[in-house]
Amino acid sequence: MINMESQVNRDIIIIGQQPWDTEIGSNCKNIALEFSKTHRVIYVNSPLDRITLYRKKNDPGTQKRLNVIQKKETGLVKIQDNLWNYYPDCMVESINWIGNTFLFDLANQYNNAKFAKSVKKAIDILGFSQFILFNDNEMFKGFYLKKYLKPSLSIYYSRDYMVAVDYWKKHGETLEPKLIADSDICVANSNFLAAYCRKFNPNSFYVGQGCDLDIFVEDKSKAVPADLALVKRPLIGYVGALQSIRLDKDIIAHIAISRPDWSVVLVGPEDDLFKASDLHQFKNVIFTGIKAISDLPDYINAFDVCINPQLVNEVTIGNYPRKIDEYLAIGKPVVATATTAMETFSDFVYLAQTKEDYVLLIEKALNENSLKQQGQRREFALEHTWENSVAEIYKAIELVEH
Repeated sequence: MINMESQVNRDIIIIGQQPWDTEIGSNCKNIALEFSKTHRVIYVNSPLDRITLYRKKNDPGTQKRLNVIQKKETGLVKIQDNLWNYYPDCMVESINWIGNTFLFDLANQYNNAKFAKSVKKAIDILGFSQFILFNDNEMFKGFYLKKYLKPSLSIYYSRDYMVAVDYWKKHGETLEPKLIADSDICVANSNFLAAYCRKFNPNSFYVGQGCDLDIFVEDKSKAVPADLALVKRPLIGYVGALQSIRLDKDIIAHIAISRPDWSVVLVGPEDDLFKASDLHQFKNVIFTGIKAISDLPDYINAFDVCINPQLVNEVTIGNYPRKIDEYLAIGKPVVATATTAMETFSDFVYLAQTKEDYVLLIEKALNENSLKQQGQRREFALEHTWENSVAEIYKAIELVEH
């Protein structure tokens, strides 16, 4: 049983890769909102770096940060009760071009010192003390903050296998394990990432994933989106960014070729490789383009089977697929690529090892879908709340501190 009383009224500083004013969804923003129900929270944006100023000088976000640095605007903005967003009043150097990790680390320590000095100003203004430092996957700008800010507890949150991405890989393979080892606690949103963190820190815990599923509800009264109204059924659908580093185009092509009587619907923005792919030549593969988040439930409601044809690589193998919860919350049968992270869903999702499996399992999903299964899928997905995920973080704190 979690002793929630001991996790009330503790101050928390959150730093990470995604600023509060990001246009996309963010795990860390949701966690901050949940934390703020019982704690005072400062959500710290990443400091402006010199190359971003050069490349995006006219961007409103860059201008906001520049105004704070030049003391034309305040950097501490209250979002709601117990929650503030802080724009650091400093600029850091763009250093990832440095090839030698030792020299990079020296420059990074300089950046961290500037960053920490700025964050201390917000801490002093609000009178935070004995605070928790929560680091959302920021392995560079957050590397020395435990040393400089001296929190009562430091937590590293792993939500993506970042060292598989070229930008982070160059120095991250050396620095992230050290940061994980130096943190008091590590928490992760997938079993794969929890196991990765546990290699370097025994106080590493799987805390699950929260999802905002309020709009993802079954609604049979809703009309099929206009661009699908005349498309031949069954509709086999995918919703999300069409990125070649994450999705297997061969699986999609195999489904379309093997079953020309099925329509494969892909909803989301395409990267350049997807735009140039042969998939656009298939008559039964439909690209809808990007859609507003509020429209996505209408497309999922229209699908007969939902798919997640992931590539299995370092980037994807440990990622928690939030779209699976969105599919299941609407009660849809789902066929997805088998990965370590997908083991959590094995009782409710058809897991495919090969492209041939996809065709067989989609056929099976079409044939055996039932009202009982739909209800079980929804019930399972709706367990994945931010409240439950943050409760697991509190539980990890309890275990380590007591």
